Amino acid sequence: MKFLSNYLLFIYLSALVMFAIYDTFLVKREPESAIVKLQKVEAWTKPHNKVISTNAKKVEFSNLIIPAIDRVHSELEAQYNEIAQNLTNPKYVEKILILKKIYKAESDEELLMALKPHPKSIAIAQAAIESAWAKSRFFKEANNLYGIWSVNKNKPRIAASEQRGENVIWLKKYPSIEDSIRDYYKTLARSKAYKDFRELKMQTDDPYLLVEKLQNYSEIGEKYADDLTKIIRYNKLYIYDE
Repeated sequence: MKFLSNYLLFIYLSALVMFAIYDTFLVKREPESAIVKLQKVEAWTKPHNKVISTNAKKVEFSNLIIPAIDRVHSELEAQYNEIAQNLTNPKYVEKILILKKIYKAESDEELLMALKPHPKSIAIAQAAIESAWAKSRFFKEANNLYGIWSVNKNKPRIAASEQRGENVIWLKKYPSIEDSIRDYYKTLARSKAYKDFRELKMQTDDPYLLVEKLQNYSEIGEKYADDLTKIIRYNKLYIYDE
């Protein structure tokens, strides 16, 4: 009887050992480290997808806007050079008269001041400010890169979210980014508010001097010129003028 009892005890203990070995080495379990890692990745990726850094905004802006400004600037510069070289050419009389009417120029000198495009660095800096680096509603919905107002109800436009008293502020709506840039250059080329800017433009291409004459573009006045200077210098936009 004693031998039988010892034998049964031996079998029982052997069974426990075999079960422990099976449980440890043969049963497939999910590693705890993998579960913890998955939770960490999920918690990190969700907010990451929603956040767009300032640098990312600038890269998107540069890829979209700067090539468009470069194309329009080249187009305007070619026109300026063509007219400057043909002011006394009889074949250009009609074309010059049309351009004088468009730009409200009374003389050849005023026409050349209007036609000469100002440095690209200024156009880029103003686009960045006025469109919040191409993220503003005006730009997304109307291709309006420079916040230019509309006074013609018969042309495409969108309403601003703010008003002046009881008056709605309207902004122009453009077919393309290039059309917005062309209209911006034309605005600075013909408005009385930028006469000093045009005159100085014929003497220098220094963007830091020229922006001092753009105080009338914004209600913040002199600070606007300071902001443009900072954006040009900090983002090294002057390289686009070289």
